[in-house]
Amino acid sequence: MDISVSQEGAVAVLRWHGGENRINLDSLQRINSILDGLEDLGGPLALVLTGEGKFFCNGLDLERFGSNPAEFASTLDEMNRTIGRLLVFPAYTVAALNGHTFAGGALLSCAFDQRIMRADRGYWCMNEAEIGLALDERLWSILANRLPRETAIFAATTAHRFSGPEAHARGIVQGVASEHELLEHALGVAERYATLDRKTLGTHKRLIHGAEAQLLGFRDS
Repeated sequence: MDISVSQEGAVAVLRWHGGENRINLDSLQRINSILDGLEDLGGPLALVLTGEGKFFCNGLDLERFGSNPAEFASTLDEMNRTIGRLLVFPAYTVAALNGHTFAGGALLSCAFDQRIMRADRGYWCMNEAEIGLALDERLWSILANRLPRETAIFAATTAHRFSGPEAHARGIVQGVASEHELLEHALGVAERYATLDRKTLGTHKRLIHGAEAQLLGFRDS
């Protein structure tokens, strides 16, 4: 599997090791399968998602859609639903952005309670205006829900590539770290909040993000 999961104390660490870590139905199914298992666990829990090498996530799997265009719409729907699910997931979530985080990957990162980014390499970028793939109302709502409004507007209208320090200054990420300290930093944040009461945290996250999650197509079972 391109996404593995291991347990570091109370923290579930998801490692995405599929090269550019493109978003497609397979990767989304894997993420949701892991979330299913974690949601059934009792006791303290937080989760961290990271990639490896050059990429955290390089967006939608456009090459795959070239040979199977019908998958584009269903993948977009499932990406939105998964982001909605993560927004209200009943455990604290941290994205450790180890490398480039582009387009759909940038949107996916917005689903996490905190984002920690490498300070020295990699960009966070909404490059749709550059590649001619327009956002729709739901995709824009993800940015508007999670980022300072001026930052969201600037990101969507310029395709600017934010370095770690820029992303931190503009409120896209909550912290930066060196390559060697990134995962440790993310684990430290996750461990700090793993002991929160999960039922209460889930209730609060639904109060905060529930309307957005529903707009994105996620419904609590």
